[in-house]
Amino acid sequence: MHPVLFHLGPFTVRYYGLMYVTALLVAIVLLRVQAKERRLPVENMVDLAFYTFVGGLLGGRLYYVILKWGYYGAHPLKIVAIWEGGMAIHGGLIGGLIGAWLYARTVGLPILMLCDMLAPVVSLGHAFGRFGNFMNGDAHGYPLRSPLLPAWLRQFPDWMGVTFPPTSIAGREFGSVPLHPVMLYEMVLNLIGFGLLWSLRKRPWAPGRLLGVYLIYYAAVRSFTSLFRADDLYLGPFRMPHVISLVMAMVGVWLIGFRRRQGVSQTVETIITPNQGQ
Repeated sequence: MHPVLFHLGPFTVRYYGLMYVTALLVAIVLLRVQAKERRLPVENMVDLAFYTFVGGLLGGRLYYVILKWGYYGAHPLKIVAIWEGGMAIHGGLIGGLIGAWLYARTVGLPILMLCDMLAPVVSLGHAFGRFGNFMNGDAHGYPLRSPLLPAWLRQFPDWMGVTFPPTSIAGREFGSVPLHPVMLYEMVLNLIGFGLLWSLRKRPWAPGRLLGVYLIYYAAVRSFTSLFRADDLYLGPFRMPHVISLVMAMVGVWLIGFRRRQGVSQTVETIITPNQGQ
């Protein structure tokens, strides 16, 4: 793998950036499909994708920089070097949610409905991003036989290991030792998540439940893949992804449970009210 796709005069096209652009374009297409299904203005979906995308970029970078301030405080010019990696998905989710909320307020649409529309889109876009991480050689895993891995995770066959170029972040840290391609593990799991969420999108659920499914699913995915990650951010002795994933799962359970009860109440009210009018 190599981070650069090609050079075009003074411009350099990198896989990492290309995956972000691809994710944005695919997001617009999928949001337009859902807008037609929900009878919403299709032309507004470009704005929704843009608000969410910009919020995700800013949130993902700010989250990472804050938790790595020891490095970025000493190298402030590196703060803008996002092509080198350093985007935290949990910060991106928070920033994207803020962006979607701002858009929802602007056009007067329910934020939970928009989040349901964004859930499968985010999962697919995240899969593109993980391929960018793979080509970049960041968001990498431990060596296959690392003593830092639990014993049951040291049983993977040798052919699953990937040796990254010495110029990549993974290569600089571990050299020519085969590593877990954890970004590919997460890419596949995010693709599965997209398939699940996309197939559930037409269920007659109360707004917010599909978002709840996404939060629970990705919390489980990231909790698992973080066991392999060599570059996770930490909060004291705890891996930050495990802390945030616990919060995500709790919010997801609350959304599903609360919205389910609300949906049942609305259904009962719809059935009873006409009878009372007779």
